[in-house]
Amino acid sequence: MSRLTRPRRLGVGLISAGWMGRLHSRAYLAIRDKYADLDVMPELVIVADPVTANTAQFQAQFGYRETAEDYRSVLDHPDVDVVSICAPNFLHYPFAQAAAQAGKPFWIEKPMGTSREESAGIVAAAEAQSLRTGVGFTYRGAPAIVHAHDLLRSGALGRITNIHCKLDADYSADPSGPRTWRFVRKTGGTGVLGDLLSHGFDLAHYLVGAPITAVSALTSTFIPERPAPGAGTGHTVQVDSGAPMAPVENEDYACLLARFADGVVGTFESSRVATGSRCDYGIDIHCTDGAIRWNFERMNELHICSGPSARDYGYTTQMSDAGFGEFARFQPGAGMGLSFDDLKTIEGAAFVRSVVTDTQAAPSVGDGLAAANVAEAAVRSAASGAWAEVPAPPATATFAA
Repeated sequence: MSRLTRPRRLGVGLISAGWMGRLHSRAYLAIRDKYADLDVMPELVIVADPVTANTAQFQAQFGYRETAEDYRSVLDHPDVDVVSICAPNFLHYPFAQAAAQAGKPFWIEKPMGTSREESAGIVAAAEAQSLRTGVGFTYRGAPAIVHAHDLLRSGALGRITNIHCKLDADYSADPSGPRTWRFVRKTGGTGVLGDLLSHGFDLAHYLVGAPITAVSALTSTFIPERPAPGAGTGHTVQVDSGAPMAPVENEDYACLLARFADGVVGTFESSRVATGSRCDYGIDIHCTDGAIRWNFERMNELHICSGPSARDYGYTTQMSDAGFGEFARFQPGAGMGLSFDDLKTIEGAAFVRSVVTDTQAAPSVGDGLAAANVAEAAVRSAASGAWAEVPAPPATATFAA
């Protein structure tokens, strides 16, 4: 049963006023305009962050009614109906547990914790309260990806045989960058397996429609130590020039072979130190009668190949248009692209729809656990050099729907 008592008002509480908190805040405000048919008016009630300058800025910029330093002020607030959890990885588990205990549906970023066990605990807590949830698997909502999903499900390209998914970025390519919490296992968990490849695992689950059941993985850390962090928070952290170098505790790079439950096979590769790659996140899906190719750097395009018997065999480029997913809510015609902020709005609207209809429309914490299951198996495989079985996804995972 939905916990909303005033259908036209949705009280929002935000935990952590950083870059991702900005995206969530903008998404809620945009829902008022882009998703008027939801008949919901998100109201930004309270933002909590231990850095008071951040909450003051959020109040001024986005119009939050109240600010707090303690996240529990968000969960205890009587006007808060839903919660966004945008804190660093090591805080996801305690904050999600507390939100579930307070009976608040929550939208949480990935990875949901620093381990598979934390992700499983979040699922258990949400299920115990019958909560609707959302997880930040942003790329699912790209209109081109939704169209690819529908095309694959229609059978027009035949049976899926194999996939290749790559998520390469250069955000950590500079060895002089500070050793923030992302490079420490206790606070960040895994490296690219959780930070980037969790997106790839979910994207593959969503498009293939079946879970990954076993993996063979290799990981490496190419920059083994970094300078200690100094002043600043979030993306503004500076290097402490007077401190000694400290070890990087998780992987810069990972690659996997994967088997899916329905016989599809795949490869996954990711690096956070890939010089020259800004956001080179893409997936190729090959089928018996065609293929699909998509890359986030050109996210409004979908490359579709008809089967080898077709007269015009080969890839053709289709621009996202009003027939692709939620595109028409943002732009009137092809060639007028969507942004990453628009994708977060689509993601946020799916979470809101889940709550107000009491039907899971967004990627759920079950999907977050399904991705964490694959990452955990990859860690085991990389350590042993052998194939590792992936635990079955929970029933609350949505990708097979």
